[in-house]
Amino acid sequence: MDRLDHSFHRLHQDGLLILTNVADAAGARIVEQLGCQAVATSSAAVAWAHGYADGNTLPLERLVSSVEAIARVISLPLTVDIEAGYSDDVARVAEVVEAVLAAGAVGINIEDGASPPELLARKIAIARQVAERRQVKLFINARTDVYLKALVPAEDRVAETLKRAALYQAAGADGLFAAGVSAEYEIAALCRGTTLPVNVLALPGLPAPETLKALGVRRLSAGSAIAEFLYGAMAGLAKGFLETGKLDSSQLKAFTYGEVNALLKSVGNT
Repeated sequence: MDRLDHSFHRLHQDGLLILTNVADAAGARIVEQLGCQAVATSSAAVAWAHGYADGNTLPLERLVSSVEAIARVISLPLTVDIEAGYSDDVARVAEVVEAVLAAGAVGINIEDGASPPELLARKIAIARQVAERRQVKLFINARTDVYLKALVPAEDRVAETLKRAALYQAAGADGLFAAGVSAEYEIAALCRGTTLPVNVLALPGLPAPETLKALGVRRLSAGSAIAEFLYGAMAGLAKGFLETGKLDSSQLKAFTYGEVNALLKSVGNT
């Protein structure tokens, strides 16, 4: 039987891998039944499900319990978003990677955020060491927030993203997640400028999947968007039920990422 870690790598070699990021085991089973080729978590959705804001605040034991639960109910490769590794201490990042691999992951997302890119390179290198020690062909998807957090002026975004891609690839990354890019010409430039499989985030105005595939994109992620809609739907259903005693789905709309995250930030992380 083919190993899940090897098959997950092959899913990035040709075509467009579409990942409908989930929060829990039930969601993972649903997307598996719908025909997904792999299962991916949303770091925000997992954190929200445990009552924590997104942003490196989720306790490791809560993350691990989610990964174990998902891995138990699926037969597909599982990739886990570990945010920025939940620490700037590479030894702690190694512990996080070790834990999610032991729980059943064969891929990770790890991001730079507003930190120096050299820090993410060190985290990627330690993650690769952990995976090799465990004899897992881990797919390390390096997310850069150059676009998402507007880290440089607009005219410098492609060049800065490609500069980081080269740094992360040298450290051991297998993929580049250019979260936030949506313009077709910029996506094309990124795909031309790196040999890493390029991952983009589903956003309004993003080219159609067929166009993304033609441009060279190899992975499309839903991110937290599905969870945002589910929380908005829950609020709409609950509000209507409280007011009328009936379940009316006609006025459902998504919460925004900011609305859900702010709701949980206000309670702290204890």
